[in-house]
Amino acid sequence: MSEATVDTTNGIIWRRRLPGLILLASVAALLVAYAAEHVFGLRPCNLCLWQRVPYFAAVALALTCLAASDERICKLALAGCALAFVSGAGVALHHVGVEQHWWGSIASCGGELPVSMSTSDFLAALSAPPDLACDVPTWVMFGLSATVWNVLLSAVLAAITILGVLLAVSGGTISGMKGRGR
Repeated sequence: MSEATVDTTNGIIWRRRLPGLILLASVAALLVAYAAEHVFGLRPCNLCLWQRVPYFAAVALALTCLAASDERICKLALAGCALAFVSGAGVALHHVGVEQHWWGSIASCGGELPVSMSTSDFLAALSAPPDLACDVPTWVMFGLSATVWNVLLSAVLAAITILGVLLAVSGGTISGMKGRGR
């Protein structure tokens, strides 16, 4: 192979392309969420805010992988990304259940007031905008709420990342898949 030829082996795929894809997808998801909030005026509920956390974690971990000179660090960062996307899908799935009234929320949604509150805290709570109810979708496309779309995105990103981690750990082969296809 000449120096001008680009190596397209599985090593390059998991070492550079996968963290790049994770970084791009996570930043895009966060930009969409913040645009919906600040440009289009859709206020997020508490569960919506919690659904952003795994994307921030994935951004940090993908950058760690891209900057790491040690393959082990990159593999651990990618495994962390997979865990972040799986947990993100779990939070989003919980939120879908709250929206569908399958169960109640574990987050403080809907502006419940605590039992004991000082007068000054009570007056401050009155002037603050109330928390949004987590059981009412604020945006729906093709009959699916933003939360359902987030479950799908998180699950797809988790599957891709897990496959990439498996490729990285196995040296580019998964159950004899090397050399098949194409």
